[in-house]
Amino acid sequence: MRRSCESAPVFFALLLGYGAGRRGVIDNQNVSSINHLVMTFAIPVSLFVSISSQKRSGITSHGGFIAVTVISMLVVYAVTLPLQLKVFGVGTGAAAVQSLTIAFPNYASIGLPLSAAVIGAQGAVAVAIAIALGSMTISPLTIALLEGAKLGPDAPGSTLSRFGSALGRSVRKPIFLAPVLAFVLVLAGVHMPDLVEETLTPIGMAGAGAALFLTGLMLSAQKVTFGPNVAYGIVMKNALLPLFAWGLCVLFGLGRLNTTEAVLLTAIPSGFFGLVFGARFGVRPKVSGSTLMLSTVAGIVSLSVVIGLLPQHV
Repeated sequence: MRRSCESAPVFFALLLGYGAGRRGVIDNQNVSSINHLVMTFAIPVSLFVSISSQKRSGITSHGGFIAVTVISMLVVYAVTLPLQLKVFGVGTGAAAVQSLTIAFPNYASIGLPLSAAVIGAQGAVAVAIAIALGSMTISPLTIALLEGAKLGPDAPGSTLSRFGSALGRSVRKPIFLAPVLAFVLVLAGVHMPDLVEETLTPIGMAGAGAALFLTGLMLSAQKVTFGPNVAYGIVMKNALLPLFAWGLCVLFGLGRLNTTEAVLLTAIPSGFFGLVFGARFGVRPKVSGSTLMLSTVAGIVSLSVVIGLLPQHV
């Protein structure tokens, strides 16, 4: 029972943000300042502090986890994108946003507090790796597709060249650079002075809670509709993706810790990166907002089930 209730603090923080937005306590339409606080400062610092305190073996033991996470995200994205275009009949920009919403779990907001509760301090390593992998693969691909859709058939360059440009911008963001720097320091055997960790810890401690609150705030601004496309997104994200990840773990013979990390993190509900990227190009598909909202609500049940099925000791 205790294991299945470990997601309760996560959803309480989400509900707090949602209530603040719905009641007008905080403006849920203009969240750019809170978004910058979370994505530019709090989460990067939290990841840096968590990873820099790990041992080198804790980093190098994640090879199997990396393979499962990359394959899971790419396969789901590759399956979802053509379905959006050919079956559900949405435009390229909206299709890219919906594909990223489904394929890229809400690692930044839910990943850190959830992994800490279920796995412990070493869970931050898996979260940082997952964010970095998504930032190097399906995130820049989504931006490239959005740029191509905005510029139309006369867009200069190919999708591949736009992907390269988007990748260059993606890897310069603090949420990517901070954990990568921490990884490099740990692998190089550099131990951060206690003063540095003590200085960074206060802002890092705000990261997980602020990110969850931000997600709830963004959800409160979504107008929910339900249809076949939303249903597909919820089933794919909350059920099929973690099941697929578990199958890959079995296929690759991953150990208990890597399996727990991979399945737990892929079971996290849909992420908001797709909507954030889409907003820059004026693409705000209602189906993605509804998928984000209902996937998160459904995650109250699906995450509890996954946590209950995970090994009791990792």
